[in-house]
Amino acid sequence: MNTSDSCVKIVGGGLAGAESAWQVARLGLKVQLYEMRPTTNTEVHQTDTIAELVCSNSFRSDDKTHNAVGVLHEEMRRCDSIIMHCADQNRVPAGSALAVDRIGFSKCVEKKLSEEPLIQIIREEIQEIPEDWKNVIIATGPLTAEKLSLYIASLTGTQQLAFFDAIAPIVYKESIDFSKAWFQSRYDKGEGDDYINCPMYNDDYLAFIEELTSAETIDFKEWERNTPYFDGCLPIEVMAERGQKTLAYGPMKPVGLTNPHSDEPLEAVIQLRQDNALGTLYNMVGFQTKLKHSEQVRIFRKIPGLENAKFARLGGLHRNTFINAPKLLDRKLRLKNSPRIRFAGQITGCEGYVESAAIGLIAGIFAGFEVLNRQISLPPPETALGALLYHITGDARADTYQPMNINFGLFPDLNNSMNGSKPSKKIKGRERKSALAQKALRAIDQWNDSIQR
Repeated sequence: MNTSDSCVKIVGGGLAGAESAWQVARLGLKVQLYEMRPTTNTEVHQTDTIAELVCSNSFRSDDKTHNAVGVLHEEMRRCDSIIMHCADQNRVPAGSALAVDRIGFSKCVEKKLSEEPLIQIIREEIQEIPEDWKNVIIATGPLTAEKLSLYIASLTGTQQLAFFDAIAPIVYKESIDFSKAWFQSRYDKGEGDDYINCPMYNDDYLAFIEELTSAETIDFKEWERNTPYFDGCLPIEVMAERGQKTLAYGPMKPVGLTNPHSDEPLEAVIQLRQDNALGTLYNMVGFQTKLKHSEQVRIFRKIPGLENAKFARLGGLHRNTFINAPKLLDRKLRLKNSPRIRFAGQITGCEGYVESAAIGLIAGIFAGFEVLNRQISLPPPETALGALLYHITGDARADTYQPMNINFGLFPDLNNSMNGSKPSKKIKGRERKSALAQKALRAIDQWNDSIQR
């Protein structure tokens, strides 16, 4: 075997690229992982560390019995995921969710990769894929540099899709007024006090909505004007424009909480989630925004409890790009018109940290098996890994393709088939989710055993 042919090249040191590199190395193969930072920086990254978390610090629900993303967490753990290992090592309180100290997390990933002798991290911007690179994974994510983006567009022969993603502000805990705010998780999940809550009553809430819908936002560049938002990460002011009660039924819903400072009915609640292991920083949950910085400070300091808030970071906006994966990729994530190249992570159109890493995990395994000239089956569609893979590589409609998180709607329907036959009764609600979760974890164990890494 030619040495250069056996070395897998991975472009992009985000979550997907890091996971791909780890999985390839686990198969005993050499990896070159290219990361452009700090040689070339982006507008939103703040460090040059591998797997930096740009937006939230949350990996969302860790419930492996009733939640699809929790099932995905567990499947990845069973596949020896570096991302899940480092997330677990750097966990911070967040109720039933898995949230991490973002700095500790990325340092953990970089340390493990750097200590693996089969992985070489190269700090260099790749602007196009050389012809002599035979086994390549592009995992450059939503912030793919302009020259590589143009190369990918020319390679695929299609116009790239794009959408905007916004970033939530981070507040210093010491600046929060706890005569108005209090600690509590919704329905007392987790430790029961993993979130800081700031109350809003009727007049507060109506005034807040008015401020959001009339505030100044950042100006768009010409090429940005027709770029849509991803519905799963709408700026808070955009949600406010959709209706007066949108936020109260969304990220500011006042349910499952008891205000110890007042008996007045809550109209809405702003939650803040711990952002670092020290517990000194908290991010404003669901408060991604494109408001101008001065407007953020002015408006957010009108929230009860945040009147004197000091911000470690204000919100921002960046463009996410992704390819039309159902049209362009085969089931093993290879570009149909250039199968030496695979894509992984958010650039494929999956949405979310865990989903991105999951596709990186699968891409790394596929690439390694191909180099070793070994056959490998796809992860079963009953698994979260398989459901996500099947969705982005053909089950989704190419003409309406948009980014999506993992959800049980992507899994095969239990009510149509169970072990080849219809169930004796229709399974609904939490029972259905539990059954899907159990079936997924059994299937991932069987798949892991079958591929014999």
